[in-house]
Amino acid sequence: MKKLLILIFILVSLQSKAQEPQYDHVFFDNSLMTGRYYYSKADYTSPSYIQNVENKLLVSEKEFFTAKNSILFNYVSASGGNWSASVLYRDWRGKDFIKEGKSLDFKLLIKSDTKAEELPLVAIGTVEKKESKASSFVDIKKYVGKPEQNKWISVSIPLSEFKDINYTHTKEIKEVLFKQNSQDGKEHTLYIDQIEFSPVNKPASITSVPAIKAKAYERHVDLLWDKTGFENAKYIKIYRSSDGKDFQTVGIQDPFATRYADYSGQPNKTFQYRITCVNYDYSETQPSNVVEVTTHNMTDEELLTMVQETAFRYFWDGAEPESGLGLENIPGRRNMIATGASGFGMMGMIAGAERGFITRKEAVERFKKIVTFLDKADTFHGGYAHFIDGTTGKVEPFFGKRDNGADMVETSFLFQGLLTARQYFDKDNEDEKFIRDTITKLWENIDWRWFKKTEDSKYLYWHWSPDQEWVINHKLIGWNKTMITYLLAIASPTHGVSPDMYYSGWASQEQEAYDYRADWGQTTDGANYYNGNTYYGVKLDVGVNTGGPIFFTHFSFFGFDPRGLKDKYTSKDYFDNLRNIALISYRYSIENPNKRLGFGPGCWGLTASESPWGYGAAEAMAHHEYGTMSPAGAIASIVYLPEESMDALKNYYRNFGSFLWGEYGFRDAFNLDINWCSNIYMGLSQGSIATMIENHRTGLIWKLFMKDPDIQKMKSKVFLK
Repeated sequence: MKKLLILIFILVSLQSKAQEPQYDHVFFDNSLMTGRYYYSKADYTSPSYIQNVENKLLVSEKEFFTAKNSILFNYVSASGGNWSASVLYRDWRGKDFIKEGKSLDFKLLIKSDTKAEELPLVAIGTVEKKESKASSFVDIKKYVGKPEQNKWISVSIPLSEFKDINYTHTKEIKEVLFKQNSQDGKEHTLYIDQIEFSPVNKPASITSVPAIKAKAYERHVDLLWDKTGFENAKYIKIYRSSDGKDFQTVGIQDPFATRYADYSGQPNKTFQYRITCVNYDYSETQPSNVVEVTTHNMTDEELLTMVQETAFRYFWDGAEPESGLGLENIPGRRNMIATGASGFGMMGMIAGAERGFITRKEAVERFKKIVTFLDKADTFHGGYAHFIDGTTGKVEPFFGKRDNGADMVETSFLFQGLLTARQYFDKDNEDEKFIRDTITKLWENIDWRWFKKTEDSKYLYWHWSPDQEWVINHKLIGWNKTMITYLLAIASPTHGVSPDMYYSGWASQEQEAYDYRADWGQTTDGANYYNGNTYYGVKLDVGVNTGGPIFFTHFSFFGFDPRGLKDKYTSKDYFDNLRNIALISYRYSIENPNKRLGFGPGCWGLTASESPWGYGAAEAMAHHEYGTMSPAGAIASIVYLPEESMDALKNYYRNFGSFLWGEYGFRDAFNLDINWCSNIYMGLSQGSIATMIENHRTGLIWKLFMKDPDIQKMKSKVFLK
C-alpha cells in the first residue's frame, strides 16, 4: 500500500510538472535593440575578417524573415586567416521548460556572390562552467543545394549530424557556432534569422485568426485579441500600414499573449493594422480584420495613466488563471505565482478599480478567486512560500530544495496587499464580506512568534522549511526591504511579537547586526542602523552605504505610509529619509562616476532587477553598479521626487521606447553600455509602478492600509509621537 501511495504521488507530481507549458528552443528570432547583439560572439585573425562591434555580431533591420531584424554575417574567408562567430541561447528567469528538438533550423539570405562551398561551417555547443564544448562542424552546403541570392532559404540539419557532443536533452545546448569554411578571399554578406531547434512534435496548423482591437497612445498602439484556441500557433504576426494598402510586418508575438504594443515613435500619425497566425511550418492564416487608429500627443497626467494602466494589466490580463494571482515574470513560468509580487499586484488592481480600468464588480470577482485559492494553498505556520503552483496550491521550490516552506518577507508583501483589500472591500454584501472574512482568517492564522525560532530570540527569521526547518538561517536585520515583516509581526492580533523587536531585531545595535550590515554593505556607514553621513549633498539618517538599492524605499511602503512616522534614529520622519535615499540615487546618476551610457537626469534609480548576469541589486555606489538600469527604480519613486520621476518616465518612453516599451509597459531593465535589454516584465517592478503612481496621485493605497485597525495599533506602539 505504501509503494502504491508513493507511485501515485510521483505520477501526480509528474502530471503537475507536465502542465507547465514548454517554450520552443529558439536561439534567435529578434533582437529588441539595434546595433551589436549582446547574445553573440565574433572574432577573426587577418587576413580573414568578420564584421563585429566589440566582438559582437550586428543585427540588421534591412532584412529579416521574422520581423523586425536578423543577424548580419559580413565576412572574408582568406588563406592564412580564420574567423568564427556564435549565437548564444537567450535564457531568462523561469524559462526552464523547453521542447525537445530534432534538427537545427534557420533561415538564410545570401546577398553576395557566394557559392555553396563558401558558406560557413556550423556546430552546436553546451556550456559547462562558462566553458563551451562544441560538436563537430557540419558543412552548410549539404543542406542548401545551389544557393540563390536574395531569397530566404530554409536550412534544416538533423541533430544526429553533430558528432562528438554529449547531452541528455537538447535544452542543454546553449550555443550555435559558425566558422570559416573556404579560403576564397572574397567578401560575403549573409543574413541569418530564426535560429532554433525544430521541435520533435509540432502542433497542428491553425487555420483562422482572432479579430483584433486597437488603442492608440502617444508613440505606440496597443493591439488586443482573444488568444483562446490559438496557443498552438508559432507566432502572431503584426502588420502595419500608413496608407491602408501597403502592409509591412512590424513584429511577432508569443501566441500565449493577448496583446502587442507597436512602438512607432511617431505621434499624430494614422496607422492601419492587421494580424495573422503563423504555423510551425511558417505558413500563415488569412489576415484578421483591419483596424485604424491615430497616435496623439499626451499630457503628463495622460502618460501617468497610460503607464499605470499598462503595469496594472500585468496582474489583470497576465495573471495565472486558476488562482488569479501574479506571475513572477512574463514571459516565464506560466503556472507559478509569486506571493510577494501578487501582494503588490493586489494594490495595483485596487487602484485600477478606482481609476476605471476595471469595474468594482470585476475586482470583487477576482479577489474572491484569490482569497479562495490562498485559503486552500500550502501554508507553514500560517506563512506562505515565495512561489506557489497556481494550478495546485502547492509550494514550488523555485530557488532550490531548501526554499520549500515559508518565506516571511514574501508573506509580508502578500499581506500588505491583502490588508489593503480588507479595507477597500467594505460594502455590506455577501461577496465583499466573504473577501474581508477570508483575509481576516488568513491574517490571524500566521504564527509570527514561530518565526522567532526560539522564545528568547531578538530577531525574526526569513525562512522555515517543513523538512529542513531553519536550514537557511537568515535573521532579518535592517536597513533593507524587510521592515514590513517586523511591522506586521507586531501588528498581528493573534500571534504577534513584542514591539521591542523593532529595536532588538530590525534596528538592532548588537555586534552581530553591525557585522551583518558591514559585510553586506562592504562599509561601516550605517552598520549601526543609523548613518548620519552626507552623500552628494544629502544627509542620510538611516541606511547602509548611500541607502542601498532604491527598492528599499518601495517594498515596505506601498501600503505602509512613511509620512509623519519617526523613531529614535530619524531627525524628521521616514518619508524624509526615503526621499533622501531617492535623491542620493538621482544625484549619483547625474554625476555618473562610472561614465555609464544613458545615466543622467532622465535615467536614474538603481535598484534590483533582471540583468545580463541574472537577477541582482544595484545601488548608488561606483563599486556596486554595472550599468544596468530598471525603469521601476525612478518611476516608483514618484512619491518622493515627482518631477525627477516624471522626467525619467518620459525619457524611457519617448527616447528608449523602441526597445524598452512593450505589452505590459516598461521591460524590467536595460544596459546601454553593452546594448542589452531584458526580455521580461517582472511582477515586483510592475506592481511597484502601478501602486506608487496611485500613492503619488491620490494616496489611496496608503490611506486604505493605514486605516486598518491592527495597523493603527501597531503604529502607536512602535513609532514616536
